[in-house]
Amino acid sequence: MRTDFVRIYKSIHTWTGIITGMALFIAFYAGALTVFKEPLARWVSPPSELHQVSLDEAQQLIVRTLAEHPASAADFTIHLREAEHLPARMSWQIRDADGDDHDESAVRHYLATLDDSGASQMREHQPSELSSFIDVLHRVVGLPVDSDPNRWVMGVVAALYTLALISGVVVLVPSLVKDFFALRVGKNLKRMWLDAHNVVGIVSLPFHIVMALTSVVFAYHDGIYYLQDQFIHDGKWAGAFQRQRPAAGAMPERDPATMLAPAQLVASAQAFAPGFAPAMLQYQQVTGARPVVRVWGKDEAAVSPRARGGFLALDPYSGKVINSDFLPGRQDAPNLFISSFFALHMAAFGGTPVQWMYFMLGIAGAWLFYSGNLLWVETRRRKQAKDDVQPPVQRLDTRLMASATIGVCLGCVCGISLAIAGSKWLHVLFGDGLDGTRLLYYSSFFACIAWAFMAGAARAGVHLLWLACALTLAIPLTSLVGVLLPGLGLWANTSVASLGVDLTALLGALALAAMARATSRRVEQGRADSVWSAASVSAR
Repeated sequence: MRTDFVRIYKSIHTWTGIITGMALFIAFYAGALTVFKEPLARWVSPPSELHQVSLDEAQQLIVRTLAEHPASAADFTIHLREAEHLPARMSWQIRDADGDDHDESAVRHYLATLDDSGASQMREHQPSELSSFIDVLHRVVGLPVDSDPNRWVMGVVAALYTLALISGVVVLVPSLVKDFFALRVGKNLKRMWLDAHNVVGIVSLPFHIVMALTSVVFAYHDGIYYLQDQFIHDGKWAGAFQRQRPAAGAMPERDPATMLAPAQLVASAQAFAPGFAPAMLQYQQVTGARPVVRVWGKDEAAVSPRARGGFLALDPYSGKVINSDFLPGRQDAPNLFISSFFALHMAAFGGTPVQWMYFMLGIAGAWLFYSGNLLWVETRRRKQAKDDVQPPVQRLDTRLMASATIGVCLGCVCGISLAIAGSKWLHVLFGDGLDGTRLLYYSSFFACIAWAFMAGAARAGVHLLWLACALTLAIPLTSLVGVLLPGLGLWANTSVASLGVDLTALLGALALAAMARATSRRVEQGRADSVWSAASVSAR
């Protein structure tokens, strides 16, 4: 390939990466954690104070709750398994009619259970927004609310991200065979970082292509759904989610007591799809003319249309199958095509091994964007001549980019770790009345950015890495305090999922400590004409 073409693509790769790098760092770092959204929700959830109803008692719970709270018949859920973040067998939500479908901040949550005498008990519940907030950071590249405008911003970032991928491959093609696995470790740190950047980028290229393309689809999925509805479903796509209207005059009153028991509905779903593992039953309009229950679950051998799986729509009174278009393994070609975008992006296939693979690829992707910005800064370094006593003053744009990269990227790490660890402590202090997840994250995030500009990239890099280490270590330490000092009101969930959060955070803290030590040596002993040198900071 001609050298001038390679130079053009290199420029495209550099500037698209610089423009989107910090936003993509947040998206990938938060996205790696979102793969284990449920374990995070379980880790942060306090022990339930409600009496847990058995599945055999669920039918009685439904009947009595609907009799006392008829509004819940519109849409409620029966959970088929027990977990820390599921404090009651029956739950439902009330959404703001004018709110965005993806915005969970204004949703009100309710629980229902039976007391010792068999009477229905209902209470409003405020679950921690920790896992959903981290997911929002991932979906809208660090913006606080998952709304249409913010998703469009994410779509633009994803499109530029795609350009960066394509141009990066073109730049690397001429030297691909020679430099593919060449990791030259030595005094030339820039060369070593560039080699590592190239190796990680090429090895994870298929993953990044999937992330880029699916992100564009998610950003503009409402328009895609509209086109699919018009050209494939003839404007009747909503019918896939509910049964047909009965004939005029044929609207019998529905008595919830005559519905099939949840265990019977589960058996019907498993008989229809033997590999399907139901997790919850979502009842809709059960006292109306078109009752339906969606049996949600997963099939590890099939593609799921959503992160939480897919569903089989049944008649709750007869058990008859209404629709199986969104059942894993039973989707037609158009639905499978759309579902594949969700599954490939959310690791909704292959079970736990695929989730861990996505987690590692997500962390590696975050490092890829972080290292790309650092390489840009180092490339523009003004080098010191041999006879110069004082190191040269570095360009303003490189110093600003270095500080911004350190502040935004490490601010994201610090903010998420503080939000995770601090969520339990805030619950102890204020109960369900205050969920400070957003306050904890953004206060830390913006404080880190401010410190990066005040102290300079070199010193702030060391300080913020140690801070990130301490805050990440606070996650397992919080659980340890809950075990050793239960009188403080803290708790430590002992499920495998919750223990996995603590162990992963401990390993993350050790990795951050190693990075902080290496960065400290670089600041103190590295070349004085580098932005990452303490001498360079002193010479400003």
